[in-house]
Amino acid sequence: MMRLSPPNYQKIAQTQSFDAVFGGSEANIGISLAHLGLSVAHITALPDNDLGYAVQAHLRKYGVETTFIQLNPGRLGLFFCEAGAVMRPTKIIYDRYDSAFDKVAKDSFDWEEIFKDAQWFHWSGITPALSENCAYECLKAVKTAQKMGLTVSGDIYFRSGLWNYGKTPQTILPELVANTQIVLCDEAAMELYLDIDNQGFSKNFAEAAQQLMAKFPKIQKVVDTQRVSISASHNQISASLWNGKELLQTAMQDITHIVDRIGAGDAFFAGLIYGLLTYQDDQKALEFGNCASALKHTIVGDINLSSVADIERLMQGDKSGRIRR
Repeated sequence: MMRLSPPNYQKIAQTQSFDAVFGGSEANIGISLAHLGLSVAHITALPDNDLGYAVQAHLRKYGVETTFIQLNPGRLGLFFCEAGAVMRPTKIIYDRYDSAFDKVAKDSFDWEEIFKDAQWFHWSGITPALSENCAYECLKAVKTAQKMGLTVSGDIYFRSGLWNYGKTPQTILPELVANTQIVLCDEAAMELYLDIDNQGFSKNFAEAAQQLMAKFPKIQKVVDTQRVSISASHNQISASLWNGKELLQTAMQDITHIVDRIGAGDAFFAGLIYGLLTYQDDQKALEFGNCASALKHTIVGDINLSSVADIERLMQGDKSGRIRR
């Protein structure tokens, strides 16, 4: 997608121009992982025009493989982001209907070819919410990845204005989650979309996650992030992980002067994936993800461009922001 933002914290009603950047949940995660040094390919459909070519160039610029991206008729999805400040909240308007990705054809991706050298596949709840064909391809990808021995991760959260093609998250998400090893969701999402009885969300995260694992035995870890919004400019974030044996929690990161919080959840998941692949330690991976998310709040645009060294310094408690020469 293309993100259009009024500069200098202006409101949409007053701006005469927009700053344009590219973004999108899975793309943000892929670029972050490539920036951290991993080999990444992004799978999508883009419009066969200059905007689509620009997105491909953007991905390649950051080291993301684009070989399997389709170029099809249609448009590039847009969203407008009016950045909030202090007590004024950030506002987002989506304009993504009839995009080239929404119209992707069934069975148009050769998932076995795509996954032949892969180790990990990630999906988000936004993809199956877009169209029936997107949901079909996402499930086919997840099942193929499982069959071929890849680790599958999924962030089940989606945008409230989606699911306009006659299906509901309750009919689509459970089968996707059933074929996913690492799931990002909270107690409310488990009850609302995955038919987990949380007694009106009264169960704690560990109890709800354990129940989710019992219902979907392929799940190995359930993770979630927590955010306290003191103002649009001052947030506190942390994260939790249930691995079937113990509940792990991160230290709280206090972000007092937010530059741009869009993409912070994607930065978390990218950091978690990197940490799980690199450290083989759930607690360290969780801390890496939370610190990656914290640093994303200091970077303009949708993408976290923090280095491994940047993130590990924050994990070690260095919050000074001192000049490094």
